[in-house]
Amino acid sequence: MAVKLFVGSLSFSTSSERLRETFAQIGTVESASVVTDRDTGRSRGFGFVEMATTEEANDAVARLNNTELDGRRIKVEVAKPGGGTGGGGGGQRRGGGGGGGGWGGGRR
Repeated sequence: MAVKLFVGSLSFSTSSERLRETFAQIGTVESASVVTDRDTGRSRGFGFVEMATTEEANDAVARLNNTELDGRRIKVEVAKPGGGTGGGGGGQRRGGGGGGGGWGGGRR
């Protein structure tokens, strides 16, 4: 079963293909992607790589964490469940304090 790795502190110039090539030196890469800003298309400085096996994923963490890629010292760790691009919570904003609003509100 594939294991997803989080790769942080990427150079903004690092491509998904470059990420794939780097991790392919360790083992079989199922997928590799650099996360980009949906508005600008620019790298957000992190990405995800899926390694084919747990052993390859652990080996990639051991061998590539805190190493240099494209001039930056990268962080490699097993991705936390729930994935996505963080944030969480999402959805509707709730909160108190709507206040009375409207006209007249009782002060006369």
